Amino acid sequence: MKILFDTNVLLDALLNREPFVNEARTLMQAVDREQIIAYVTATTLTDIFYIVRKHTKSYQQANQALTKILSSMEVCQVDRKIIEQAIVLDCKDFEDAIQIACAIAQPVDAIVSRNLDLVRSSIPILSPLELCEQL
Repeated sequence: MKILFDTNVLLDALLNREPFVNEARTLMQAVDREQIIAYVTATTLTDIFYIVRKHTKSYQQANQALTKILSSMEVCQVDRKIIEQAIVLDCKDFEDAIQIACAIAQPVDAIVSRNLDLVRSSIPILSPLELCEQL
């Protein structure tokens, strides 16, 4: 199963964010067991570095977070074509539009996110709980 991970799910696992950490960690373990072929957008990586560094006040922890993600996930390129497709999607949240455009270009089976407002997506959007139930 090919899944694009939204930023919020990865941050839940990396920063132990309650009450979401258990489902996020279950999904990360499924990635490690190769039950899920995981994808992340290049823009998500910059967001994760910034947020982890700000939250932990540690460059080293932010760097370790990216290293962990890069060791287990494929990175979706965000280039002009993806940005143009995201613009055409006409989503209220441009970050969501980038996620959807990358998911379509890859293609993946679903996007896992706690942001279920990605309703304009032709790719299914699953909550972490829904994806855990499918494993």
